[in-house]
Amino acid sequence: MAKSVSPDAISFILANPCPNSSSDLPEIIVQVLDLKPLGVKHTFMANDGKMKVKGLLQSTLSTEVASGKIQDRCLIRVLDYTLNDIPTKNEKYLIISKCEAVGPPLEEEYIAEVKSEEGGIAKKPKHEIDVKIETNNNEAAGIFLKPKQQVVTKSAAQIVHEQHGNMAPSARMAMTRRIHPLVSLNPYQGNWTIKVRVTGKGNMRSYKNARGEGCVFNVELTDEDGTQIQATMFNEAAKKFFEKFEMGKVYYISKGTLKVANKQFKTVQNDYEMTLSENSEVDQVNNEPSFIPQTKFNFVAIDELGPYVNGRELVDVIGVVQSVTPTMNIRRKINNETIPKRDITIADATKKTVVVSLWNDLATNIGQELLDMSDKSPVVAIKSLKVGDYQGVSLSAVSKSVIVVNPDSPEAEKLRSWYDSEGKDTSMAAIGSGLSPLTNSGSRSMYSDRVSLSHITSNPLLGDDKPVFYCIKACISYIKHDQAMWYQACKTCNKKVTEAVGSGYWCEKCEKNEQDCSLRYIMAVRVSDGSGEAYLLVFNEQAEKLLGCSADELNELKSQEGESAYQMKLKKAIWVPHLFRIGVTQNEYNNEKRQRITVKAVAPIDYATESKFLVEEISNLKISK
Repeated sequence: MAKSVSPDAISFILANPCPNSSSDLPEIIVQVLDLKPLGVKHTFMANDGKMKVKGLLQSTLSTEVASGKIQDRCLIRVLDYTLNDIPTKNEKYLIISKCEAVGPPLEEEYIAEVKSEEGGIAKKPKHEIDVKIETNNNEAAGIFLKPKQQVVTKSAAQIVHEQHGNMAPSARMAMTRRIHPLVSLNPYQGNWTIKVRVTGKGNMRSYKNARGEGCVFNVELTDEDGTQIQATMFNEAAKKFFEKFEMGKVYYISKGTLKVANKQFKTVQNDYEMTLSENSEVDQVNNEPSFIPQTKFNFVAIDELGPYVNGRELVDVIGVVQSVTPTMNIRRKINNETIPKRDITIADATKKTVVVSLWNDLATNIGQELLDMSDKSPVVAIKSLKVGDYQGVSLSAVSKSVIVVNPDSPEAEKLRSWYDSEGKDTSMAAIGSGLSPLTNSGSRSMYSDRVSLSHITSNPLLGDDKPVFYCIKACISYIKHDQAMWYQACKTCNKKVTEAVGSGYWCEKCEKNEQDCSLRYIMAVRVSDGSGEAYLLVFNEQAEKLLGCSADELNELKSQEGESAYQMKLKKAIWVPHLFRIGVTQNEYNNEKRQRITVKAVAPIDYATESKFLVEEISNLKISK
């Protein structure tokens, strides 16, 4: 049976702007008019044939719009909503967080038929009736609204007071309070209360600017649906709530404000960020069942990690485990503390691999689990990873990272199917090698920030405050053949070893003696381009790409075939153009600061892509003129 618009649906919504529970709602069916995208959300006009009100479909409903289930002039059943006042515009906004399409689009706007005083039937005029806050307009339209004072919105303190005072069962309390899901919040809402778990807590930080000095800290909050938001507190609010917020605890929070999130500093996937003042209410949840938030992922393909290199934004990845290293101990320079580390290599359907560094408990617990089952190539989904530029592109876990082994999700099933059918027999390449310029896959790492050597050498203060990164196109013009080209390294941690008394090699870091060691490159080369020359420091992985062999192989060549064969091998690497991703820092030597230029990544020239890049540069020059 076809559904029709609910009579006086808008009047009911106006009289009940914040219903206690979606389960108590009567059937509310309205027509969608003037549906328009607004970022990841959609605006529309809700119509019941008599009245209209402006509405907003939350981002969680964007898939319904994209699939065509929700269209312009279609009918939807409203399952959960909030009606917000916008004082600056003197109007109301219907925020729909849950709904479903119940009918195909109508041919035209629905207009209800109303009875006249004489008993006849007359159609309502087609002109729009806007829903305003003024009661006079509502009375003129023949609508009686329930006084707003009768609608009680409970604060966090009220909820907790009722909980302790009345000692009502949790189920009864859950029916009486109105908890807003994070996905439904927006800057235009008035009173709201959320129930969230603290899944991340930052340190108290001091700042100083033109307005004075102060302190700030933030927390990451997650609700039962897995939606996250970052909350920031300044000065008095920071001092008030810093000790109150504890990792893993659940809280009711109210009387906060929201604003559009600054993408440069946000660490969670949310369009908004929250600010709590000293007047905000934060109360810990006691004597009722808590919840474990769902882990929501926003996966980034491995070949699309390039634009995130050295950025603040954390990423989620999913991949098939290719290899797992043993645990190694890393000593921190700050406090000389030793922490465990383990590297895993994962691959996805883009046929690219990336190294993920796990630390502390992730390295010793889940890392060991992955090592034990590495022969089965498990699928791992990892949330909140920092993207670095080690070996071009690398990933590193942070304190709030989450790893799910063999997750039950469509993405994992699709990846497993691909790997079993063709992936396991496919040749994989590291994302840091042979990065593709002018595309999303690594463009920041290899092709952005292109400069000449003279730009670096003519600015001796570059890298004084912090490292700076550039891309250069140059050729190696000289390799000093009698320099120390390599060092003896531990096969476990790659750190330098010393010859032990008697036999073998001693690793200070691993605190053990091994019978043999490996050789790893650390060499200086002079490179040149059309503007000048400079010396670069090259480490093992990049040196292997430039010379075409490992340090062990080059040492063997030198010992077996002599000095001439060794020098000939070095000459083959000279005057071959490459793309270099470099980092510039300041190094103090004999009380004098000097530039230290280190190669972070190297790739051969792709002449087709290089030509496109040069054409684009020429076009930019023409435009600037």
